Amino acid sequence: MRVAHVNIVRPRGIDDADALLEAWPTLGAVAGAVARAGADVTVIQPFHRNARIDRDGVSYHFVMEPALPGRATGCMPGRLASAVRASGAQVIHVNGLDFPLHTRALCRVGPPVLVQDHCSTAEIRPRRRRWGLARAAGIAFTDVRQAEPFAALGCFANGPRIFAIPESSTDFTPGDREAARDVTGLHGDPIVLWVGRLVPKKDPLTILDAIDAALPALPGVQLWCFFHEQPLLAAVEARLARSPGLAAHVHLIGRVPHERIELLARAADFFLAASLSEGSGYALIEAIACGATPIVSDIPSFRGLTDEGRIGALVPTGDAQGFACALISLAGESRDGLRQAAADHFARKLSFDAIGKALCAAYRTLLDDRT
Repeated sequence: MRVAHVNIVRPRGIDDADALLEAWPTLGAVAGAVARAGADVTVIQPFHRNARIDRDGVSYHFVMEPALPGRATGCMPGRLASAVRASGAQVIHVNGLDFPLHTRALCRVGPPVLVQDHCSTAEIRPRRRRWGLARAAGIAFTDVRQAEPFAALGCFANGPRIFAIPESSTDFTPGDREAARDVTGLHGDPIVLWVGRLVPKKDPLTILDAIDAALPALPGVQLWCFFHEQPLLAAVEARLARSPGLAAHVHLIGRVPHERIELLARAADFFLAASLSEGSGYALIEAIACGATPIVSDIPSFRGLTDEGRIGALVPTGDAQGFACALISLAGESRDGLRQAAADHFARKLSFDAIGKALCAAYRTLLDDRT
């Protein structure tokens, strides 16, 4: 089975094709996983010049395509379509729902097209999206329920198949928990990790309220917060100032290098996230990969990533008491058992190899439909 992965965003400030693959590692990681699952994969990537690279069983075709002023995408989707046609692909995989002009051109090439969601918002230009996706054979979301708002707005007029496949994964591993704690300095009983942006969408104040509510039952709990954007920092600090007892259990660390997150997630017992919405949840995927038990908001993408809450717990959005109860309950279970369950689930459902197999199965389904 020959598959073309088409990435439509055109990089800026990168002049070397190898450097691009280093800067965007998940582009190659997903394609490589599909290749390991048995497909012949070609990645088509707009670039400032033509180039070809073969790496890890994947052929990368960089297509010279001028960029529109002030835009990240190219202005000549026909060039991408021609490159896909030349690759001999039997299935076309398009990254992103937000490129109707390019997607429609790729659908005209002939093979069935699977479009992978990358955190798109249904309410943005639904009529253009409907036009662009009119001939798409399949759409992949982290969870199939994420398709509902798009369908409600008429974006999927011709009834494409909907697949539940995460957009990406991570190479993080569980490693040695005690060694990670020694290196990072994280401590607590339990150690709770929060990673994200201090923005309303992430709802960090609910997490603070949850830790406050759990303190009587878990006097040794320590919450460690890592963030790279902080519009709500003043509100968070004000909340802690009102509760000195809570403040003694909360550590606002801020930004750390991404590779440091692996050690932090290895050290943690639990990962908390109260997001009101997410397209996927990279921090959650990374935490699960490292064996941290998730206690997260009950939103579609988190349901998909936690196997409907079978690992960890799902809590209604904004329910601080619910988060506290889930944390107290899970803290009483075997930490080693919880850690193993998270790691096993990641290997089965969320790893790059699992995604590669799921994508190949989806491609075969679309080919069978076409036949």
